[in-house]
Order: sequence, then C-alpha cells, then structure tokens
Amino acid sequence: MAGEDRDSWVAGVDGCRAGWLVVLRPLDAPHAARISIVPQFAEVLELKPQPTVIAVDMPIGLIERSGIGGRPADVQARANLGARQSAVFSMPSRAAVMEMDYGMACATAFATSDPPRKVSKQAFNLFAKIREIDRLMTPELQERVIEVHPELAFWALNGERALELAKKVKSRPNEPGLAFRRGLLSAAGYDEALLAGRGGFRAADAGPDDLLDAAACSWSAARIARGEGRRFPSEPAIDAKGLRMEIWC
Repeated sequence: MAGEDRDSWVAGVDGCRAGWLVVLRPLDAPHAARISIVPQFAEVLELKPQPTVIAVDMPIGLIERSGIGGRPADVQARANLGARQSAVFSMPSRAAVMEMDYGMACATAFATSDPPRKVSKQAFNLFAKIREIDRLMTPELQERVIEVHPELAFWALNGERALELAKKVKSRPNEPGLAFRRGLLSAAGYDEALLAGRGGFRAADAGPDDLLDAAACSWSAARIARGEGRRFPSEPAIDAKGLRMEIWC
C-alpha cells in the first residue's frame, strides 16, 4: 500500500445513479475535500490531483463458486456490523455477476453456489458497476484501487462499535441515521457544509447517503495510505484474475 506523503491526495468513491460520486481530499486535510461525479470508473483513475489510494465501495475480486455468506471478506466484514450486517451483500460467483439478465443471473448463481441459492434484485442492480471495475482491474492497479465498505468505516469511526441507526428505512433516507454519520465524519475533520450535501450535484444524480458513503470511503483511503487500515480477512484469497478478495477500513 502507499506510504505516507504529506502532499498526497486520496479518494473515496461510491456508486450513484449518475455514475460514481468521488470525495477527493488531501491526505492530511479532510476539511479541504472536493466532491465530483463522473459517469465512468475509468475517469476516477484519471483524477487530478492523482490519488495515491482510491477506496471504492464495490466488490473487487470475485469467487468462482460461492459458499454461505459470499466471499470470506464479506463474511468477516459483516461480523462487525451488528444490526447493519445486511449492508454487506453476499457476493455470488463471477459467472453470475457477468450475467446481464436477472433470471440468468439467478440461474447461474444457483448452479455455482453451495448450498444453491439465487441473488436478490438489490444485489443484481450492482452487477453492472462490479463488471465495470472488474474489466479495469489488475493486480498492479489493486495496489492503489482498494475495496472498502462505508459501514466498516463508520464502525471504526464509532470506536469499533456497530451503528444502530440505518441510513435508509424502506428505501427512503433516514435522517437520524444520516445525522449520526455526519457527526462521525465532522468529528474526523470533514466540513459540515460539504456533509450536508451542498456539493453542487442534483438529487437525481446521487443521494445524501451516497455522499456520506463516499466521504467515509475517503476516510478509509487516508487510513490505508498511512499504513493504519484494517483488512478483512488478514490473509485474503486470490481470485482467478490474481486479485485479492479483501475489504478494508
């Protein structure tokens, strides 16, 4: 992973309706974070200033056959989150993720899992973005493009205590849960106006939860850049493309 550099920048990235919401910040100045939305993940790789670490909330590294709970990284990350465990999806096989039709994805997941199971529509809706990243990823690129999970970041920001409040309830923003997460990020040095969503993007492009998630990912990126991040599992398995299957915070 990248070593500490006082002049370096890091980025947190979360998928959103318009593409990818990016929070780009100087390593040691979270209050100077910048928000942008780009339509393609390839554009994240070309950000200026170039981030030493890009922490993205999207699976990197896919299994050929899925067991209970998905990848070992999914299982271990989920175990820390208490009531928020469902935020970490159980990833199906690579073959299932590559299917573009929901029925075919379910059939392929069923045939490549033990015990056999299909995929949820919510998980299937992420597959296009997972494929987008997977097409770009190499073991070399994974040295700076790293899978994280925002709920793990919030867990760490909360003194490694699971959060009780959800960001959304019945697919709608849950203001108490959002406010609690804003408080954690504000205490970590992020600008309150930025966290309140005054970043210049339209509500149709991204939601308030996307912004907080990208900011949390950028917090994890800074930890990783300093050599302070935590990895689940500590000894990750390698997928068929040579990618580590790991989740950091």
